[in-house]
Amino acid sequence: MSTDLRRRRSLRSVLAVGAASVALLGAAAGSATAAPSPGQKIADALRTSPVYVDPSLASAVGPDDQRALVQQIRQSQLPIRVVLVPLVEGDDWGGKPEQLSDVVHDRMGGGPAILITPGDYPDNIEAHAWPTHSHQAENATASVFFDDSMKGAGLTKRISRAIDIIKAGDGDEVYQSLTAHLDTSGGSKPKEPAGRASSPVVRSVALVAGPVLVLGAAWLLLRRRSRLRDFGTPFAMPRSVFAAAHRADEDGLRERAGAEVVRLGEEARAATGDPAAIERALDAYAAAGTVLDRARGVPDLAGVFALVAEGRAALSPTPAALPLCFFHPLHGPAARRVPWRPVGRREQLRIAACDTCIRAVRARRAPEVLTDRLDGRPVPYFEVPAEQSLWAATGYGSLLAGDSLAGRVQRGDFTRTLA
Repeated sequence: MSTDLRRRRSLRSVLAVGAASVALLGAAAGSATAAPSPGQKIADALRTSPVYVDPSLASAVGPDDQRALVQQIRQSQLPIRVVLVPLVEGDDWGGKPEQLSDVVHDRMGGGPAILITPGDYPDNIEAHAWPTHSHQAENATASVFFDDSMKGAGLTKRISRAIDIIKAGDGDEVYQSLTAHLDTSGGSKPKEPAGRASSPVVRSVALVAGPVLVLGAAWLLLRRRSRLRDFGTPFAMPRSVFAAAHRADEDGLRERAGAEVVRLGEEARAATGDPAAIERALDAYAAAGTVLDRARGVPDLAGVFALVAEGRAALSPTPAALPLCFFHPLHGPAARRVPWRPVGRREQLRIAACDTCIRAVRARRAPEVLTDRLDGRPVPYFEVPAEQSLWAATGYGSLLAGDSLAGRVQRGDFTRTLA
């Protein structure tokens, strides 16, 4: 199959990703009948002004404040955008700043960008950048929370301070300086101002509020440092993604899978290097969109993660990356391959598994296994007949030899099993 033909097939499959991939093809801009989605509405507004403020927040960031931020952003000559909307559980973004940023960035067509949004903690703001950590934007905004000079400052001043740090390009240094003294085990007792004796009520409030504020600061610090560790490995899903996906219900898992498909598309479009590797990543992206669009349950959604991992492996400089854990793909990437013989069978398989599952197998204990349904009852997914399940036939990539999950999806193996 020629490269041009494969690309055309990939683009046709990308349509199945839904609204997240419509922006890639520009179809959303041409739709005259459907009302724009919330993400598209914000993206359209940002093409006119780099600052978008939801009407419910207009009292916090008024017209004069918005004009000042717009002027500051334009003077910075950086692709900074400010998106201020209230984030609550169950909204269009699931209450998650990351989801808001991903959707808006995708609707804007991708490319280099820095989106500043409300954070997921009171008085906090966050930045998400493409490419990741460009201009040290993530730490620039995080540092504002820990800056004593910003205590009690309004939202406009906090954002303005973050933009200044982003423009200076020293967000990492500022963040490290402001958090170096923090004691995440509880901190030292704050000193009472000299010559002022506090009342029993004030002392009681301090005893309660002090630890809460320390814990909140510690949580933000640890969360930010965890994200920084994730930045060190390009084109790899951090294990935190799988940990969260493992805990999520089906709707939450579908949402996370969709977000990872969007990220893979962005990474593939921004990648440079081996054209064949980029083509494989785009094929995996298209296949993941096909599976996501027609997923009937958790096993199929786990397949979306497996395809995303396959696409990122194609972009990774690390050769021969292993697939996801054979026993339970939501455990994350496999650590190594081990021999394993299914109960009641003679043949021995060599499967890729995570460390937890490998320890269980070696201790002759049953590892945690992803289940599917067969004749109305739950069974280990690999016990479903191969002709009825692409995942049983491939072990989410463990059982493939000289083939790929994306290739199987493209030739119709997944849709065939839906019949």
